[in-house]
Amino acid sequence: MHAVVVRVSINDQDEADRGLRENFIPRVSQAPGFVNGYWTRKDNTGLAMMIFESEDAATTVSEMIPSIVLAEDAATTVSEMLPSMVLAGVALESVEVREVVANA
Repeated sequence: MHAVVVRVSINDQDEADRGLRENFIPRVSQAPGFVNGYWTRKDNTGLAMMIFESEDAATTVSEMIPSIVLAEDAATTVSEMLPSMVLAGVALESVEVREVVANA
């Protein structure tokens, strides 16, 4: 299994919560290979960990996240988009894929 780890800055908590529940979670949870996900918040930062059956599935979703968050052209790379990503109360800080080595 592999995880997609997403870090965000939260600029507007109500808008961020609404976007998460109405847009982001429904789209990500329907992705092929999705196992489960956890979205956390502390102060004005958010950290999400979404688990997928394979590295390929996780990588595919990690590449889609900027377009889900921004509804922009998916052909733009994450590194090109990071400086200007602000929508619905959230600024995207980073997206990475990690191997899951243990769970309980």
